[in-house]
Amino acid sequence: MFDKFADYAHPDALVSADWLADHLEDPEIRIVESNEDVLLFETGHIPGAVHIDWRADLNDQTIRDYVDTKGFQEICRRNGITPDTTVVFYGDKSNWWACYAFWVFQLFGHTNAKLLDGGRNKWIADGREVTRELANHPATDYPEPPRRRDSEIRAFQGEALTHQRAGLPMVDVRSPGEFKGEITHMPEYPQEGVLRGGHIPGAASCPWARAANEDATFKTAAELRAIYEEELGFAKDDDIIAYCRIGERSSHTWFVLKYLLGYEKVRNYDGSWTEWGNMVGNPIEKGC
Repeated sequence: MFDKFADYAHPDALVSADWLADHLEDPEIRIVESNEDVLLFETGHIPGAVHIDWRADLNDQTIRDYVDTKGFQEICRRNGITPDTTVVFYGDKSNWWACYAFWVFQLFGHTNAKLLDGGRNKWIADGREVTRELANHPATDYPEPPRRRDSEIRAFQGEALTHQRAGLPMVDVRSPGEFKGEITHMPEYPQEGVLRGGHIPGAASCPWARAANEDATFKTAAELRAIYEEELGFAKDDDIIAYCRIGERSSHTWFVLKYLLGYEKVRNYDGSWTEWGNMVGNPIEKGC
């Protein structure tokens, strides 16, 4: 039987639904659900899972940034996570927000983390067990991380501008309409404050969803290489920045490039278009 995980650069970054079903009672595992729809968890979730809200938990409530090291420490403590805990993320929207939460955990150095291939969508579609019962995991004594690894896997606006001016590869993972500047938000979503439409000059257009199958699982390594290497011309030693609207869809592409294809130098520009499209003097292109 074909094992698609074996062909990925880091196959241990993914787990199957069968694997997770066998580890629901494993005390060394903490299952984390993170969704775009923050109310979805209450309607039914994987037994034992905890909910990490991307807005209320991962983001600072005053400035546009993530929580600091003490904030991350508190998230882990109250959800029963230790530095040795294997955290398995899953969520809706083909794991958009699960990838986002996974990425934020990497910012704080919690590398013992995995994604559930297919996420919430496939787990439920396959008729697997869900519950409304809330897990009660004992609090832990998670140490405060020494720093946040912004410089390693995150790009800020100034860095993205320098990258663009140098002609280095960037990938815009939004919808074609957003890339062309025809709309300033995702189709069927509200306008969220960006003043200009278009894309960063020189960026390649590759919507995030091209990396996912209809059942929300990731495409095979060969299919992913055909998209990112044969079509876009990316190479493993490239220094790549991915962006979208606020960093959630680009987290999905970041995960694909870094963990499934093995790209070492890929960063997520989480300020993305809501920042870039509002910055005075930033260069913008419209059309294809």
